[in-house]
Amino acid sequence: MKRKALQVLKISIRLVLVWIAIGLIFPTWTPRIEGDNSISSLRQVMINGTGHEVMIRGVDRRNPILIFVHGGPGCSEIPYVTKYQDILEQHFTIVHYDQRGSGKSYHFFEDYSHLTTDVLVDDLLALTDYVEGELGQPKVLLIGHSFGTYIGMKAAAKAPSKYAAYIGIGQVGDHVMSETDSLNFVIDQAKNAGNQDDAKLAEQLRESIMQKEASTPRTLIRKYGGAARVIDDNLDYYTGFVFHPEYNLFDVIRYVRGVAVSQPTLLEEEAHANLPQIVRKLDIPAYFVMGQYDFMTSVHAAKVYFEELTAPKKEFVIFPKSAHYPQFEEKEAFAKWLVQTWSELAS
Repeated sequence: MKRKALQVLKISIRLVLVWIAIGLIFPTWTPRIEGDNSISSLRQVMINGTGHEVMIRGVDRRNPILIFVHGGPGCSEIPYVTKYQDILEQHFTIVHYDQRGSGKSYHFFEDYSHLTTDVLVDDLLALTDYVEGELGQPKVLLIGHSFGTYIGMKAAAKAPSKYAAYIGIGQVGDHVMSETDSLNFVIDQAKNAGNQDDAKLAEQLRESIMQKEASTPRTLIRKYGGAARVIDDNLDYYTGFVFHPEYNLFDVIRYVRGVAVSQPTLLEEEAHANLPQIVRKLDIPAYFVMGQYDFMTSVHAAKVYFEELTAPKKEFVIFPKSAHYPQFEEKEAFAKWLVQTWSELAS
């Protein structure tokens, strides 16, 4: 019996190793979209001297272009975003890309010691030029999400002629204000739930947050509904990694490594180089889109920034059922709003 059990164990180990090997090298793609003018591409593009993974999808490549700038830092949305953008693909040509050092754009022997948001801004501007040339359209709609709004706003301010408008989803505002709002939310929710340990842990961070030395734990924000209300954002990543064809196991390893490399440096920069003091004016229409229950980037801090920002047209939009992901949590309502907004911009 022991010999048989040992044989079974050896076979199981071999099968696991084979599964890992297949997962590491399995080809990746993005599912085809039907239509004579459709586009559904996923490939590496050289941008400013390094490979960037770029996914472009839409039923008609002649439709207006959207470029999404992911947050994190380091948290590509390519692994799962096709689940939520099917309606948008009917009206727009949608571009997602893994930023330098993130996801499939992380390269193991590349030096990321000098990674800054200015580098990522220059990459985004170069990507915009590439996309315009690839699709033959002169301007795009720029959309940042979460930390991606930090990069997106700096890019829109630096090269406004490249973009028709800027949209910030989960817009970054004053760092200390936003983190304090998040902290107070966690403490209040923890006390209401009778979780005194969580409340005490959060309160102990207050002074460090005020000194820009710490942030409100995202695990606690997520636990009390300040990250997502309608979806499970963590589960989306897990299912995307396992079941969606855009990433394989090797890419998951690169994703994890990219987060570890990029977040400490870039989050420290965001904390100490306050965006509302850097970008005070945009020369293109600006839209801040927030979920009512967002405490990853607080609605209050975003609204204060919005009121201070100068732009030829401004709109502050709140989705009432969402937290940090209104474009996913209320995808039908978001798509309707975006189509209407583009119609007004184009008229």
